[in-house]
This record gives sequence, C-alpha cells and structure tokens, in this order.
Amino acid sequence: MQVGLFIPCYIDQLYPQVGMATVEILERLQIDIRFCEAQICCGQPMANTGCNDDAAPLARDFLKNFADDQYVVSPSGSCVAMVRHHYDHLLPDNADLPALKSKTFELCEFLTDVVQVEQFDHAFPHQVGLHQSCHGLRELRMGSCSERVEPAFSKVRQLLAKLDGIRFSELRRQDECCGFGGTFAVNEESVSCLMGLDRIADHESAGTEVLTAADMSCLMHLQGLIRRQKKNMKVMHVAEILAGYPAE
Repeated sequence: MQVGLFIPCYIDQLYPQVGMATVEILERLQIDIRFCEAQICCGQPMANTGCNDDAAPLARDFLKNFADDQYVVSPSGSCVAMVRHHYDHLLPDNADLPALKSKTFELCEFLTDVVQVEQFDHAFPHQVGLHQSCHGLRELRMGSCSERVEPAFSKVRQLLAKLDGIRFSELRRQDECCGFGGTFAVNEESVSCLMGLDRIADHESAGTEVLTAADMSCLMHLQGLIRRQKKNMKVMHVAEILAGYPAE
C-alpha cells in the first residue's frame, strides 16, 4: 500500500510532532509513504473567506502533486473535507478530480476504513476527552451527529479504544463546535472564545485529563484558551496518542 502524505500548513509550522507521529503510525503498518516537497496549502483559508480565485490555483497544485499516489492521507479532517467537498466549485469539470476525492482520507478514517487496524501495542492510562470536529462529523461522517437519528459511532474513539488503560470522558454535549471555524475565530473573536471556553468547561466537568481530536486546528484554539486560563489539561492530537507519545 502506498500513501502520499499531506501535512497541513499549521501542522508543518507549529505542530511538526503531529506530522512525525502520523509518519510513525503509517511506517509501523508497513505502508510506503511519499512526501511531496512541493505541497502547499490546500486552499481552505482562502475559500473560507470567499477568495475562490486565490484558492483555485492551490487546488490545482494539490491535484498535480498527488495525482499519482494510490492514497492521500492527512492528519486533518478539515483539509480532507476541503478536498472532498469543496474542490468541485474550484475545479469545475476537471476529469481528474473524482479520482483524487475518492482516494483522499483523514488519518483515522484511513486506519479504520482502509487499513482496518485491529490493535495497537501500547497503553495510554489516562482519561481522554474526545473533541469531534465539525468537518469530521458533518462532512467526512467520522462519527454520529446529535442532529441526526442514527446509531452512535466514532471512528476516532474506535481507534483509541484499542489502547490499554484508556478511559473516556462522557460529555454533556458530545459534538458541539469548539468555536474555531478558521477565519471565524478572527472575525468573531469574542463568540469564538466563549464557545471554546464552554467546550473546555464540559471537559473539566467530565474529568478530562487529555483533550484530543483529529483536527489540530480545533486543538490549537482550545489549547490557547487552556493556557490563558492556566488550566491543568493536556492537549494532544489523536496521532500523537496512537503513535505512543507520552502525555507530558
């Protein structure tokens, strides 16, 4: 199995350990990884602010950079959702786009749906609070949503549950937005912060020791609030936990 690895801008610049954790997980599964050094932003920030003319060239570059890979995998649900659900209006009538969309996966859905990982060989003896990002739930369908009548499921929790010693926080509101929303956090700073503090309070009440998610962008927002409030809660991307990194 061969994978083209896409590392989002903010992970590359601010959280490189998440990218390295992703590599370690895939290598342990004996997956051949190709890292295209020409890769750049997927275009999501530009598209979020309505600058489609600026986002379209980035979409074309993404398509060119990953055209020959068997799969494309990224530790970011929002970036993958951008490719699968929002490239259509940036690259209309592009004959190569359907193939790109069908082979592009967020890391956890790749591990559950394609690789079908059965076990991990390490423990994580902590109480974990899972933040389920909006893009992962509503666009990638990585978990059940409270607004839909459906059986409860979570692909991220399914993977984490394979770790010995892990415990899960039971939140009052399992799938509520953290308030980040990309440029929403800039344009509506006060609302964004209040939403984030509300999510953190839910995790505190549930006894969360380690807060995790499949989107580092959500965690970046929450981690900033946790630090400013001087709260004793660790923040880790799910890739770091699955790779066996300690909760420091």
